[in-house]
Amino acid sequence: MGATDVCPLIPISGITMEETIEFAKKLGERVGNELDIPVYLYEYAASAPYRRNLADIRSGEYEGLAAKIQKEEWKPDYGVAKFNAQSGATVIGARDFLIAYNVNLNTTSTRRANAVAFDIREKGRQKKDANGKVVKDANGEAIWEPGLLKNVKAIGWFIDEYGIAQISINLTNMNTTPLHVVFDAACERANARGLRVTGSELVGLVPLQALTEAGKYFLKKQQRSVGVGEEELVRIAIKSLGLDELGPFDPQKKIIEYRLRGVNAKKLVDMTVARFAAETASESPAPGGGSISALCGALSAALGTMVANLSSHKKGWDHRWEEFSDHAAHGQELMKEMLHLVDEDTNAFNAIMAGFGMPKSNDAEKAARKAAIEAATIYAIKIPFRSMVVALQAMDLSIEMAAKGNPNSVSDAGVGALCARTAIKGCYLNVLINAQDLKEHAEVKPILERAAEINRIADEKEQQAWKTVLAAMK
Repeated sequence: MGATDVCPLIPISGITMEETIEFAKKLGERVGNELDIPVYLYEYAASAPYRRNLADIRSGEYEGLAAKIQKEEWKPDYGVAKFNAQSGATVIGARDFLIAYNVNLNTTSTRRANAVAFDIREKGRQKKDANGKVVKDANGEAIWEPGLLKNVKAIGWFIDEYGIAQISINLTNMNTTPLHVVFDAACERANARGLRVTGSELVGLVPLQALTEAGKYFLKKQQRSVGVGEEELVRIAIKSLGLDELGPFDPQKKIIEYRLRGVNAKKLVDMTVARFAAETASESPAPGGGSISALCGALSAALGTMVANLSSHKKGWDHRWEEFSDHAAHGQELMKEMLHLVDEDTNAFNAIMAGFGMPKSNDAEKAARKAAIEAATIYAIKIPFRSMVVALQAMDLSIEMAAKGNPNSVSDAGVGALCARTAIKGCYLNVLINAQDLKEHAEVKPILERAAEINRIADEKEQQAWKTVLAAMK
């Protein structure tokens, strides 16, 4: 309906939908006021429920816009209600990530591919009577029978390049209908019509969550632990969905979070063990004890997760696979957060150094410098404190695995508990040293109190871990 037909803003990382909506409105206001282009808001930013669907706003398209824009119900959200022949109108909004997805079939028939598409898409198909005629309502409009899946648009087509028919799918809300649900529904409906799904294809980028959830889904169907690493979950998803049938599937190029990572970003957790040790041993004060303590916490979570995974596969314990799978999944989340805190502790220290490097030639600069140093220092207190909280959970996991897990791995669980104890003690030292000048600060004081309590609890749990492990080894 315009030169810039639609401009969606999509939250990917570090921003909420609510924040994205506000940006969409600000952009819409500027386009309307500064460029004299009529702007309609849609999806989550829509000003009215009937304006949420893009297709409803587009109805009539450019050719019908001159008449449509004069109607009160279709007055633009921003800009004047006047037809702009040169630019048309623009639709701006905030929406969820749209996944463009094709399912491959062992047929060349577009009609049969369409039949499966109509089965699964939300819109469904037009209702027909016994003679094949479209059934209409009292107003003469065709009656539609809805399909199986919400937030799914689909149609069948034939691809010359591959020599097969596909179901071309737009998945507009993967939280309502996940990717793996679409795939399984397509498989079921294709099979019911004498067809086979041979694989699938992702067009453009895909959120990491879509593939990790798919990996967990297919592992659960096998009654296997979902507490495996992110890379393995992605690999399972690729193989289960057949994403590599028509060509290689490179996660580094296809997953949006991986593409957004800075290609030159220097992260401690991406170093080899030897390089990490050398970096720590260098003359630089960071990474230091906080990052090393967080790493101990990550290793604790890793060991607890390992024991949980080994327990889920133990012969004779098949009935307990889900119990240990849940423990392993929890351990993976703890390990992921602890690894993040390894780098975040160093980032917090660098922020303090940046504050000290700020100019201080006048009172205003001195005040800004002091405020920046204080804010960075409080953050540098919160990071090791958070590491203590997470490490305590990792310690609990290791103790539970020592008590309930595979008895052949009880010593591993014990080492995991000791790593967590080291993480907690080490991070407590960092909390104390960073809080030296802010002990009475409103934000810092409760942190110090809770940190002292966690430190005490860690001593008690260390004794519990020793008793549990030694008892299991008798």
